[in-house]
Amino acid sequence: MSQSSGGKRVTLQDIARQTGYSVNTVSRALRNMSDISAQTCARIQDVARELGYTTNQIASSLRSGRTHIFAVILGGMSNPFYGIMADTIQDAAQAAGYSVMIMCSRDDAAQELRLVEQAIARCVDGILLFPTGQSGATIQRLRASGMPFVLMSRYINEGEADSVVCDEAEGAYLATKHLIEAGRRRPAYISSGTVVFSSAQRLSGFNRACDEAGIPESERCVYVASRNIMAFRQLQAWCAELTEKLARLRDEGFDALFVFCDVEAWHAMDAMQKSGRFRPDDFGIASFDNLEGALSFPIPLCSVSCDYEEMAHAGIDLLRARIHGDDRPPRTIVRPVRLVCRGSCGKNKE
Repeated sequence: MSQSSGGKRVTLQDIARQTGYSVNTVSRALRNMSDISAQTCARIQDVARELGYTTNQIASSLRSGRTHIFAVILGGMSNPFYGIMADTIQDAAQAAGYSVMIMCSRDDAAQELRLVEQAIARCVDGILLFPTGQSGATIQRLRASGMPFVLMSRYINEGEADSVVCDEAEGAYLATKHLIEAGRRRPAYISSGTVVFSSAQRLSGFNRACDEAGIPESERCVYVASRNIMAFRQLQAWCAELTEKLARLRDEGFDALFVFCDVEAWHAMDAMQKSGRFRPDDFGIASFDNLEGALSFPIPLCSVSCDYEEMAHAGIDLLRARIHGDDRPPRTIVRPVRLVCRGSCGKNKE
């Protein structure tokens, strides 16, 4: 049903009266059923549009047992990574005939579990979850409920649930190797905090590139703070702390930064510029996420790219398979990565 211009909701009965067909014929014509002629379907659908009719999704869900809605539970839309993923998942879901319900956990396990309960109560067909490091209880609840779900971007324990991730270790390896090939010989790994799955993977890739290049542990640095930079005060504190750390690293001869993600790299570059204590060529910089491939940003950054659209489609394909009865053991899809050079490595600078 839908709202007519006079305030009354347009019903199948209204269309039937207007066209002279039965309610059953109207219903089948609106669904393009094969036993209704194309001419009759066109006539009924034209009248339906003129009256302002739209399908009653609740009634349709009661008939089919499915809502054709996915819940997408991610960290928070203030993080551009999640915003881009939300956009691409919505596009992929619509192409598959589904709508999405976007929900933000703020990377808080208790809030995440509440959102899962809400999604289950709303009878969504499935859930795409970007888990936190404390998502064990949430995953147990999803299993107990029978709700189909797929973990996106990261997982807690390998093989415990369907998941779609990118090859983060390889990406970090490519980024660090890129800096080394640009002539940088003393690299540092920089991160504002620890993220489940991703941090360990990226650190392993960083170390692999250093090992391969023959850079001893004494000539590399790992600096991981404990900040939530999505909180403004913590961001300010981290930038101040990072500025001092980078000044010390520069004075000790370090000349390359592999930063955990683009957002952190941009904050670091901005903090260095605002401090007035650094030259543009003090550090070659590379990062992860390639946000600039999806949105415009004025600070060029070498970054690891994983195709967001392919990740979204892979997650939805896994979820739809579970919805339709696929009972195979959990699968993990690992998407390939590539390095996009925009000159922040120093390779293109004199």
